[in-house]
Amino acid sequence: MEATKKHFFTDISVMLGRSLRHISRSADTIITVTITPIAMMLLFVYVFGGAIQAGTDNYVNYLLPGILLMAIASGISYTAFRLFTDVQRGIFERFHTMPISRSALLWGHVLTSLVSNAISVVIIIAVALLMGFRSSAGVLPWLAVAGILALFTLALTWVAAIAGLSAKTVDGASAFSYPIIFLPFISSAFVPTESMPTAVRVFAENQPVTSIVESIRALLSGQPLDNNIWTALAWCLGIMIVAYFFAMKAYKKRG
Repeated sequence: MEATKKHFFTDISVMLGRSLRHISRSADTIITVTITPIAMMLLFVYVFGGAIQAGTDNYVNYLLPGILLMAIASGISYTAFRLFTDVQRGIFERFHTMPISRSALLWGHVLTSLVSNAISVVIIIAVALLMGFRSSAGVLPWLAVAGILALFTLALTWVAAIAGLSAKTVDGASAFSYPIIFLPFISSAFVPTESMPTAVRVFAENQPVTSIVESIRALLSGQPLDNNIWTALAWCLGIMIVAYFFAMKAYKKRG
């Protein structure tokens, strides 16, 4: 049993290295993922920021959590694309004929998504610091933010795996991410939900992005956490578990 586990984790590390090499050879994917969220941050802070009543003097502090979620939502579309490409090229079938763990290739893509999105998040935070972002949070709150973002990334990555394994075309593999990318616009990411019409406000206050954004915002500003943190964790874990189930089901069909 112990040898099997060791073999499994060794196979995952090999597949992770393979996927990371693909990322390093096409660094433009990370650049593409970060460009749009950074452009949105610049636009909202320097063009719209003066007209938006967010109840804070430092709008970039208010805006950053939503921008980070947008970047992750954009980044996982490349996971779906890479999975779709492997499926179309018959890579899965080739690896399945070798003495390696069957799910190692899939886990390699999932962990690569975590790494690449973490790089994008760090770049965006660095730009936000140049724009005036400041946080009074200590080490533990920052680690909590990192944990929430990692959980959010994992949840969306498993959704991306379903698309990458099931899509019939390359456009279909990545198109699923478009609604997710724009979901922060109908949340408290850019403006308080109180300013929205009733129907929109009800949706905004009960969709996953708002609770995640509010939790990250509270952690970064040193404010006490409320029930939003439990709602955010429930959304992330729930999406991840359901998506994992259907992703593995789609993966087994490829076997």
